[in-house]
Amino acid sequence: MPQLSSADHGHVPPIVNIPRDYNAAHDLIERNIGAGRGGKLAYIDDRGQCTYAQLAERVNKAANMLTGMGLKQEDRILVCLLDSIDFPTVFLGAIKAGIVPVAVNTLLTSNDYDYMLGDSRAQVLVVSEALWPSFAPVVSKHPRLKHIVVSGESDCGHQRLVNLLGKVGGEFETAPTTADDPCFWLYSSGSTGAPKGTVHLHSHLIQTAELYGKGVLGISESDVVFSAAKLFFAYGLGNGLTFPLSVGATTVLMAERPTPGAAFARLKQHKPTIFYGVPTLYAAMLASPELPQRGDFKLRVCTSAGEALPADIGKRWTERFGIEILDGIGSTEMLHIFLSNRAGEVRYGTTGKAVPGYHLRLVNEAGNEVAAGELGELQISGPTSALMYWNNRAKTKDTFQGPWTRSGDKYVVDSDGYYTYSGRSDDMLKVSGIYVSPFEVEAALMTHEAVLEAAVVANTDDDGLIKPKAYVVLKPGIKPHDGMYEELKQHVKNKLAPYKYPRWIEFVQELPKTATGKIQRFKLRKAG
Repeated sequence: MPQLSSADHGHVPPIVNIPRDYNAAHDLIERNIGAGRGGKLAYIDDRGQCTYAQLAERVNKAANMLTGMGLKQEDRILVCLLDSIDFPTVFLGAIKAGIVPVAVNTLLTSNDYDYMLGDSRAQVLVVSEALWPSFAPVVSKHPRLKHIVVSGESDCGHQRLVNLLGKVGGEFETAPTTADDPCFWLYSSGSTGAPKGTVHLHSHLIQTAELYGKGVLGISESDVVFSAAKLFFAYGLGNGLTFPLSVGATTVLMAERPTPGAAFARLKQHKPTIFYGVPTLYAAMLASPELPQRGDFKLRVCTSAGEALPADIGKRWTERFGIEILDGIGSTEMLHIFLSNRAGEVRYGTTGKAVPGYHLRLVNEAGNEVAAGELGELQISGPTSALMYWNNRAKTKDTFQGPWTRSGDKYVVDSDGYYTYSGRSDDMLKVSGIYVSPFEVEAALMTHEAVLEAAVVANTDDDGLIKPKAYVVLKPGIKPHDGMYEELKQHVKNKLAPYKYPRWIEFVQELPKTATGKIQRFKLRKAG
């Protein structure tokens, strides 16, 4: 079993020692059985609950099911499941058998799934009943796809997962994998271009649990966790699977979309101690008429990722509930958060400091490191960097450069080591010859009492010059009026340098986003 070395002190980064012969699923399950947690609740979902002993048996059954279908070590399966106990069952069952699960976004289109089935060459599809209609038009185009397994009440004309698990034994001998073997894929949720199959190793899951889960969150066996971010998302996978299983905590899963009402219901009913959210959801929760009182929750810590958290949202959340939001940034390529605020040291408006075990640097367009206070692209060196993008050599070489992984995010770091987000490299605006961060303008707009969300992009004026344009979503019940345009412009001028204010403002019902909550500014640029 992996151990955290005694090097975890002072400025020496912690080192997680993982043996050469290692299987991630075996570790995450057996550490709990060995610790006597077999009777402890591992998962609570919308249909029931599951102890650690029951989860161990389900994982073994899933491994037997897949190998019984003729799958061998390193073969791939596509997993498109809503958040329920079936996700960790199938995901870990595949890994225990040395089979590679490819977990995909549950909110995509038939064309997306068609691409992913072909690109991954998956031999088995495990899909939630509610998601089957998106696969039905395309599965016949993939001769490598041998089996379709449906999670739900209906078989949709194929095989039901519950029936298949009921036909196989509950014991399974772990496949002889190594720490450096491909373990699972996640398709990048990138805001531009075709999705990229990001290949992660067996060693990566536990590294994130030790370095961020324990090192930053301080997660323990006594915690109950609830993640609004779904398990298919790198952020959600750590939140709801890796971290709790690494210590024997209990996880609440929710299949439905994370609306404020749905999140409040779980926070009140199950009393989680850790809540993982995204900025969009925190803003919507604070604006909701159902907003609970401080004593309705049992939370000790909240986290945010997916997009940078505007300072005003963090401050208002803490004022309301007395709980800090630890804003951080991770990526599909690095698997989880590598830069984060810490409890008791939160500086809202920043993304915090490097997570122990990760090294960060900011570089300019020439590839040279910049000084404190200067804008640069964030690059990361750490033990969880993906092996590659599947079947995409050019993108792999561009992103994974020796020990350093390019994030595509622009940051500034201060003398205390706190990093402040400035936007994606391709979202930056150059106004009057000076770089302007769209996020900075958005954050200023969102401090106005009428604004729920904002997105800022480059637009060209009559002279062919680049200026900021803002798309604004107002809070429920508020309608735009003639004076609001100038009011919002002046509001930004009062908070930022004058040249940064938006020259145009367009009110919209919603902003285009990826399923993981990232604003797709490229769509707004095209519309502009």
